[in-house]
Amino acid sequence: MPFRHRSFGPYEGVLKEMIHKFKLEGQRSLKKPLGLLLYETFKELKEPVDLIIPIPLTRKRLLERGFNQSLLLAKELGKRTDLKVRGNILIKVKETPPQTSLGSKERRSNLKGAFFLKAPSLVFGKRVLLVDDVFTTGSTLREAFYVLKQAGAKTVMAITLARSL
Repeated sequence: MPFRHRSFGPYEGVLKEMIHKFKLEGQRSLKKPLGLLLYETFKELKEPVDLIIPIPLTRKRLLERGFNQSLLLAKELGKRTDLKVRGNILIKVKETPPQTSLGSKERRSNLKGAFFLKAPSLVFGKRVLLVDDVFTTGSTLREAFYVLKQAGAKTVMAITLARSL
């Protein structure tokens, strides 16, 4: 099943540096400027959205990093759009190696069964927007898309800050 996806720009240069500083170096103050870039990307969708769901981290990864970068970005987008952000209903239940360390075939199988939807009734019949930082092969977003569609989401779209070329 295909899904609509938009990224602000390619994963290179200043954008890549900003994402690294935000995500890997913990510079949370970058959530506002990065959130603005995400908002600009959101405006390109030109389709109605009922709620925003960030891509979750496993509990272990969240404890290691101290924050979920996708949740912070989703909250910034929610402030600019007045859309509800549901950061606690899509749960990553399967500990997986970082996607960046895997090839494209491994990435697809790595995430099978990785997500669980805690409250399917909250997405049933809704137009959902997934938020993540980087789109590489699309495996993460595809698996989340599948879980949301199985729960009866009317549409599922996704936006990210950057897309690997």
